[in-house]
Amino acid sequence: MDEVSRKTFLLFGDSLTQRSFDEGGWGGRLASAYQRKADVIARGYSGYNTRWAAYTLEKIFTKGHVPPDLVTIFFGANDAALPDRLNGRQHVPIEEYVAHLRAFVEHIRSVGTKHIILITPPPVDETVRVQENQQKVGGEQEAAMLPERTNAVAGEYAKAVKQLGEELGIPVVDLWSNIQMQPLWQACLSDGLHFTSTGNAAVYHLVQAKINEALPHLRPDALSMDFPGHADIDASSPDSAFKGTAIS
Repeated sequence: MDEVSRKTFLLFGDSLTQRSFDEGGWGGRLASAYQRKADVIARGYSGYNTRWAAYTLEKIFTKGHVPPDLVTIFFGANDAALPDRLNGRQHVPIEEYVAHLRAFVEHIRSVGTKHIILITPPPVDETVRVQENQQKVGGEQEAAMLPERTNAVAGEYAKAVKQLGEELGIPVVDLWSNIQMQPLWQACLSDGLHFTSTGNAAVYHLVQAKINEALPHLRPDALSMDFPGHADIDASSPDSAFKGTAIS
């Protein structure tokens, strides 16, 4: 019998992944592109840095289970929070951040996944971050007068992801650089950090382009649908269209 199966893509990250299936989200757009060809699953954890995500790793990627065909690893927006400002509890030093990413890759490979894409943290709109902080804790507090994340520091974490990807031979989606190439790139961020619909569209197109370029066998047009299209089913004898197929 011919096997009928879908690929599995797993998105692993923080709130930028957790929210990726909100209306217009980049994960939902990816799932739409792979209808009947791949199941796109989000494992995103709002507020998490790589230190905390490390505790989830073996529960999500379990040896003995069928491994995902593709995994995206998308952390860094929280790791790059400045240690001496609001949200400093999320900060992870860049050397430790890279070590966690390296460990994630090693473990995910060990369970049988061959294809991994690293995604850098996006840029930060510092002006809007200050406005957000002032709304949360009050504009009079000194802590709210400075951004708790800066674009320059986010860029250092993005640079580290790119260097790791080159070292490990893993494709990297450089959001930090590419989003800032967009006209009025700040419109890609709703609160200076998370994505607007425009930002989500940009992320989706960058991720899809990286799949198409680095993993062409996983392009949407390279994958078959899991069962015959309705036009291929003979209404008087539907059995013939399904004969010889089995779900794998």
